[in-house]
Amino acid sequence: MIIALKLVVIAIIGYLLGSIPFGLIISRSIAHVDIRKFGSGNIGATNVFRTLGAKLAVIVALLDLGKAALAVGLGMLIIGNDPVIVFGYDIHMQAAQVLAALVAIAGHNWSVFLKFKGGKGVATFMGGLFVINPLIALVGGITGVVIALVTKYVSLGSILGSLVILLMITAFAVLCFVAPIYIVYALIAVGFIIFQHRTNIQRLQAGTELKLGTKGAKIDI
Repeated sequence: MIIALKLVVIAIIGYLLGSIPFGLIISRSIAHVDIRKFGSGNIGATNVFRTLGAKLAVIVALLDLGKAALAVGLGMLIIGNDPVIVFGYDIHMQAAQVLAALVAIAGHNWSVFLKFKGGKGVATFMGGLFVINPLIALVGGITGVVIALVTKYVSLGSILGSLVILLMITAFAVLCFVAPIYIVYALIAVGFIIFQHRTNIQRLQAGTELKLGTKGAKIDI
């Protein structure tokens, strides 16, 4: 019962942290605009970059990374040492990490503060993963950035980078380097990301996706 209550608390805190729309907050407080009314309408760092420039985009990306990392960190603190036994293995810490990371992504994508709309979850995925496994996060992040720079498509880099993370987590689990529960985490998280990029995928197929460096309705601040 105590474990169940702790998991509920972790889920609530993680979702609320993930729901904080930093892209909207930064655009309103610094540029005095609603980022949702410009470019793609997305609250993430890519649309902020195209609309408001690199400096604000970096701030938004770091905040979106940070809120997920904080959610996972708090989840680990809340779960404490109470065991969760599955098939003879204690997975209480992994369960807390996975739950916190996933609800943070869900909060970002479907924010309670934005009438259950939001971003695409890439930065929040990376932020939570950096706490769970920095090596996999680093490799996946670098892969995504390289693909985005080479192809000039941020969406393609995001999707393929996420898939690389899924493959790495699966391989590490098979080799017993990480717990199998992380495969479930990666499958759901990558599923969220691909679902949120469904219109980007359609534009990539049609050849109409915006390339990196393509500016939106640039606003001087």
